Amino acid sequence: MLQHRLLAPLRVLERAIVPTLRSSQPISRPPPSILLRTNISASTPFSNLLPFFQVRHASHATQGTANRHSRDPAGKRLGAKRTGGEYVVPGCIIFRQRGTKWFPGENCAVGRDHTIYATEAGYVRYYLDPERHPDRKYIGVCFEKDGKLPTPRNAPTRRKLNRVAVPRSDEVPTLIAGQSDLVATIENGTMVSSVEAVNAESGSQLRPGYMYREANWQIGRAAEKAGITAKAYNPKNRWLAWRKRQARADRAAQMKSLKNKKKASKKGKGAR
Repeated sequence: MLQHRLLAPLRVLERAIVPTLRSSQPISRPPPSILLRTNISASTPFSNLLPFFQVRHASHATQGTANRHSRDPAGKRLGAKRTGGEYVVPGCIIFRQRGTKWFPGENCAVGRDHTIYATEAGYVRYYLDPERHPDRKYIGVCFEKDGKLPTPRNAPTRRKLNRVAVPRSDEVPTLIAGQSDLVATIENGTMVSSVEAVNAESGSQLRPGYMYREANWQIGRAAEKAGITAKAYNPKNRWLAWRKRQARADRAAQMKSLKNKKKASKKGKGAR
């Protein structure tokens, strides 16, 4: 009923105004706010005065939204590749991971994708090291099959390449006159190389533990006899390090220029 009461006066106005609008020049349309307040439907005769609006509805979903949840990439095969106690060689991958859930321990290293691999041949060990970190878990490689990690800090370092530690003897080998320097003898399980005949009149002797020729010994003592001493190396001397680096760069530039000159001369000869 409310709608019919509102439309009645508008229809009266339409009958009076529309004939004059058709004969005279077109006038400006009423503002949309007035028409919306009256709630006029599009089927009324007054609808020809309403402004034209174009509304576009989406016909289908966008491409990105349709396939957002349909991806299922292949697995990256993460996890342990070698178990504890298994023998590995240098470069063998032990554990693949995203992030550092496990940290590289003794004789192991980590790649840029957090892959832990062996740097020495031995047996894999998964262990904790409270001295290094209270919560981190480590993966290491020990050389003995029944060895344990971590190695105590004050313990001697383990031998690599299947070597066995042998106690060192301070006994001076006996020199035999007339024996060639190409002959080697085995004494107490260790190989000792012989030296040339010793001249008893000269009284020259080798220091304990040295096994090389007398001539080399004399050459090595020449600087000491002449009183020449080398300066102690100082790793904090950055001026000396810069000079050495600059000398290497100059030498490389010089060799490069000589190489370019040789190439240019060969090209010139070929052109003739």
